[in-house]
Amino acid sequence: MSTDASNRPEFAALTFSLNSRMNSTEEIGEFSSVSFSPAWGSDTKVAFKRFVDIVVSATALILLSPLYLMLAIAVKLSSPGPALYHWRVIGKRGSPFVGYKFRSMTANADQLKSRLEPFNEMCGPVFKLTNDPRVTRVGMWMRRYSLDELPQLYSVLKGDMSLVGPRPPLVSEYVRFTEYQKQKVAVKPGITCLWQVNGRNDVMDFDEWVKLDLDYISRWTPMLDLKILLKTVAEVFGGSGK
Repeated sequence: MSTDASNRPEFAALTFSLNSRMNSTEEIGEFSSVSFSPAWGSDTKVAFKRFVDIVVSATALILLSPLYLMLAIAVKLSSPGPALYHWRVIGKRGSPFVGYKFRSMTANADQLKSRLEPFNEMCGPVFKLTNDPRVTRVGMWMRRYSLDELPQLYSVLKGDMSLVGPRPPLVSEYVRFTEYQKQKVAVKPGITCLWQVNGRNDVMDFDEWVKLDLDYISRWTPMLDLKILLKTVAEVFGGSGK
């Protein structure tokens, strides 16, 4: 699903150049900077990353189609509302796009969010609440095994996301980002990254989350992606999600 360009919010531009000799730092904003791994300057490595994204996402979408159907039915039967949640987020360089998740909350969850803001457990512009009353029973189970994230494979196939990369922020969150925090959208967002496999349930300061994303950007290689994917699989089967 595409968004009308005339309705896109104004975002601070992230400008930088990548080349084969890059291991440089580009200034973004008045105080912040992004350090890129030299691998981002390799057309071959970047193309390989995209190739893996296409092959894995397409294969998974086909093989997991029966599971998708069962989850969609479970969501519809568990509470009123659509099976899919339209996830309005920010992609590479501040470009907004619409992704999808299996709906794990009540249909009016976005409207109820303002009432829960005083109980936010995360320090910063993002919202996190361990025992969020908006989460349904089926949603709680899906979140435990990250099954609600599966529709994001479509965004990976489409090219809005990658399998591995910094998690995309909500549009409503991004407009409150500091210049430092905006650095996380310097590359294509992903389904999983260092935050997901390094104690995501224990990180309560958003700047620490951003630090992990910037660490990924500065150290990225195809091998790092493989390590993160393998750790993610272990996390999913271990039921560490909330």
